[in-house]
Amino acid sequence: MKFRAVLTDYGVNLLERRFLPALEKIGKTCHILLTQHHVILLHNVLNTSGVQAIAQFTKEAIFEDYRLSSQYDDRIAFTVDLGLLSRALKSSVSMDGDLLQIKLVKKRAKITDRPTPYLTIESKGFRSAVVQDVPISQPMPRVEVEELQAALDMAQDLPRTLVQVPNLMQLHALVERLKNVGEVLEVGVTQYGDLHLQVSTTLVSIGSEFRNLRVLGVRVDGNSIDATLNSSERLRDALDKSLASVVKVDVKQFVKSLQCHHTKPDASFCGIAPNDGCLLIMLQYFIPGTRQTDNSISLHYRLPVLLDGAN
Repeated sequence: MKFRAVLTDYGVNLLERRFLPALEKIGKTCHILLTQHHVILLHNVLNTSGVQAIAQFTKEAIFEDYRLSSQYDDRIAFTVDLGLLSRALKSSVSMDGDLLQIKLVKKRAKITDRPTPYLTIESKGFRSAVVQDVPISQPMPRVEVEELQAALDMAQDLPRTLVQVPNLMQLHALVERLKNVGEVLEVGVTQYGDLHLQVSTTLVSIGSEFRNLRVLGVRVDGNSIDATLNSSERLRDALDKSLASVVKVDVKQFVKSLQCHHTKPDASFCGIAPNDGCLLIMLQYFIPGTRQTDNSISLHYRLPVLLDGAN
């Protein structure tokens, strides 16, 4: 299998300053899946007990002169330490070379050693070149690549209703405070654009309601909901009319997922998967200088749902 490409300035900025720091907040390592058309970073997608994160880029979004081949339908997958990769990129950028090339190699420390795989980053200048080797796992065999691809495919289904959440950093600050009250966060999403967040204990219930948010997908008019009701009553009324979904998630996992603000999204949405399968946070990015969605970049987080009574 072979992989070699040249990182663009924009691609380095996306990875080193935005996406790698965000993913590093929720886990030390992640899978990288390279295909003929996409570069995909996947965190925890083979495990249903924690926060899952999937960042996907078209190859043109971060690379040029992209060359890849393998026996597994031209797919290569491996795991990498996000901190090591981030530091290597940052160090390579500081060399101010004319070309930043990245490739998959195998090297031996000694002639008797087994070849070790690396993601090699080479900063080339007019008179010099600086090479940094980032150790990676052995490339995954076909069966594991297919398992990773299947998990990726299953994670593509979107909720029928997504509501645009308020400023992510403000929301992060709010949930940080709620984290001090209890361990379980109740999240309610209505089809008329309300988002409910609440933590309850035997002694107290505290939370916030965001109303009349922008809705993607299935949307209804909220006029059928009695405006004189309080927040909890409105949510219960919406549930009775099948206009809302409510799930419980680990509040600490929700806080982790809100670290996605490091990727500097232009909009963010929250929704509950069909059959209350998970809570999803979807990020949207615009083409620089426009209000048009940049379809070459995507990121979403999936949080597992707690069973009633779980902590």
